[in-house]
Amino acid sequence: MARPGQKLLLIELNEVNFDYVRRYVARGELPAIARLIDDHGVSETTSETEYEHLEPWIQWVTAHTGKTFAEHGIFRLGDIVEQEIDQIWERLERAGLSVGAISPMNAKNRTRNAAFFVPDPWTRTAVSGDRSLQLLWEALSQAVGDNATARIESSSYLKLLRGLAAHFRISSIGQLARFAVGKRSAPWYGAMFLDRFLADVFVRQWRRHQPNFASLFLNAAAHIQHHYMFSSRVYDGPNQNPGWYLAPGKDPLLDIYRVYDDIVRDMLALPASPRIMIATGLHQDPYPTQLFYYRLANHAEFLRRLGVKFANVVPLMSRDFTVSFDDVQAAEDAARLLSSVRAPDGLPLFSIDNRGRTLFMMLTYPKEIRAGFIPTLGTQPLWDIQPDVAFVALKNGEHNGTGYFLDTGAVAAAPAGARFPLAELPGRVAAAFGIEGIREVQHT
Repeated sequence: MARPGQKLLLIELNEVNFDYVRRYVARGELPAIARLIDDHGVSETTSETEYEHLEPWIQWVTAHTGKTFAEHGIFRLGDIVEQEIDQIWERLERAGLSVGAISPMNAKNRTRNAAFFVPDPWTRTAVSGDRSLQLLWEALSQAVGDNATARIESSSYLKLLRGLAAHFRISSIGQLARFAVGKRSAPWYGAMFLDRFLADVFVRQWRRHQPNFASLFLNAAAHIQHHYMFSSRVYDGPNQNPGWYLAPGKDPLLDIYRVYDDIVRDMLALPASPRIMIATGLHQDPYPTQLFYYRLANHAEFLRRLGVKFANVVPLMSRDFTVSFDDVQAAEDAARLLSSVRAPDGLPLFSIDNRGRTLFMMLTYPKEIRAGFIPTLGTQPLWDIQPDVAFVALKNGEHNGTGYFLDTGAVAAAPAGARFPLAELPGRVAAAFGIEGIREVQHT
């Protein structure tokens, strides 16, 4: 029988490297997280073995459904909306429990009466809760879409300001203001602002409704690790970021980990003393070499100049974008043309996944694009594309299938240091409520 009095929070700290967390703790940093590690230990989760499947939008589907990639088959961000896969929120609802979620990655809102459910900015699914949450999701989705094109519209700022006015907490206003003002000189502050704000929305909603189970997904550390891991004070590898990229002495990883420590402290202070689970899904290791990330500055204009006839183009995260066509043949013709675009050194400019009438594309050229960079289309030279691309970052971190798990409910947790499949996570959540049968939990 379910335990309706139980309260449990699942804090999803996407891709956080707990080896680095421990190194910072050893230096006297992150006191709230340090206390949890001391009191409850940290377990490891295992996931996919093929690197191309070690994407967060794949692994969080596993964490929410209890199914491996081979079982759920979700490969792209947003694809979950085309499927009817059972997730932890609706399973708990069927057991008579109340649920909530803020920004769960690649999750479909299939709940019947969630206290609150705000999808991630890339997943087109229903919002549950009051009207302010719908407006908040629209603002976040629009701002993230604008950010992918490097042009945030004034209407997006206005929506974000309205969302901030409806949901910010007084205790965070100084921190949010510092991140907003400092974003120009410290670009990672933008991601930190968003995670701090989402945590505030989560706390306000949880205090108002106090559902049995609620999840919060935070992504800033994943972004910052990818781009600034070489600059961490606890990184001991051979690479370093150039001074034009990041000033010496800056440590964006410590900045975001401190934000997470503040958020954990806030969760520990919530009424009813909810049980807290923290999961990372994956983690990141330092990348062995330098890898440059670029995105197209204007996707539609670039494709038109190449002669691609498309119906719509949608920028996604970082280098990714989708191109839609009126029919399958038009998509095939475009894929053939775009796959023949090569850099001066012969490497392809794009990777292309033909999905019928839609191409999922990524600007994958890995080296620096300087003035005078003229690709070819087949044997024909094109033009200097350097003005048509925007530098995103130097890759500093890469995915590792090992994740981390911490649970303040020690009686139901695996012994500290044990490893278990990520697919067991929904079963552990259910077991905390006395519910069996979602997925068998096996300790290794």
